[in-house]
Amino acid sequence: MVGSSHEALHRIFQKDPALLTRALQQVLHVPFPEPREIAALNVDLTEIEPVERRVDTLLRAETDDGTYLLVVESQGKADERKRGSWPYYLSYLYEKYRCEPVLIVITQNTATARWAARPIHLGFPGWDSLTVRPLVLGPDNVPVITDEHQAERDVPLAVLSAMTHGRGPKAAPILESLATALKTIDPDSAAVFVQFVDSCLADPQAKQMWRDLMTAIQYFWRHPLAEQVREEGREQGIEEGRIAAQRDMILRALECRAVPVPDDVRDRVNACEDPSQLDTWFQRAVHATSAADLFVEE
Repeated sequence: MVGSSHEALHRIFQKDPALLTRALQQVLHVPFPEPREIAALNVDLTEIEPVERRVDTLLRAETDDGTYLLVVESQGKADERKRGSWPYYLSYLYEKYRCEPVLIVITQNTATARWAARPIHLGFPGWDSLTVRPLVLGPDNVPVITDEHQAERDVPLAVLSAMTHGRGPKAAPILESLATALKTIDPDSAAVFVQFVDSCLADPQAKQMWRDLMTAIQYFWRHPLAEQVREEGREQGIEEGRIAAQRDMILRALECRAVPVPDDVRDRVNACEDPSQLDTWFQRAVHATSAADLFVEE
């Protein structure tokens, strides 16, 4: 028994599923493909068991043009499951908050960025019922900030640059400019940014260079990451280990910048026992264009 127009208007298609196909093709002139079979499914979409779904970061932005939900997803590699979960996130958030959701994907990988930027089309060819178009931040569009003055003008953007390009060939100058810029902001914020960058540096040489740069910044030692670095130092021994670490820092800084290190330079660095001299050489190493620059004033 049909009790309302609402019920009748959809139940007719349960009675004759093929009618829906004809309506699409003949009334709406939509090129829906001819089905081989149509079956009715359970109409109850209630999730009986709670399903845990979390976005990485969710921000609410009030603007003169309206309120928006900024959905930020960090993506390490292509994952076809996102074809279903991202549209779900956006639909759910719109239903819950009644604000327009905007999906933003951030990645360190160029191939992943290209994959994430592809629109997600749900529907049939020629007619999309739902289209999701992620905005993607990645190595191809996040600026490479190697100038310390530019880094100082926008430290968070410089941090994003280091996090995004930390595995690339320009990692060394990016990290150097950021290290200088961090000295211009409040220590607590700087310490948090230090951890963000450290967590994103996959290249061992770049990560070590970053930690070497941070050892000269006092606020760094208040951060939990510093305890790990200090523990590594204790394992090397006290004075002897510190001098050995200084020598290694100098040579690693040059190698990370792709500066050739002749044997005579390596021997001179390894023979030095003066911590203050080694510290001077390290300060020069992070800006050197040739190994000889270590001894330019001697």
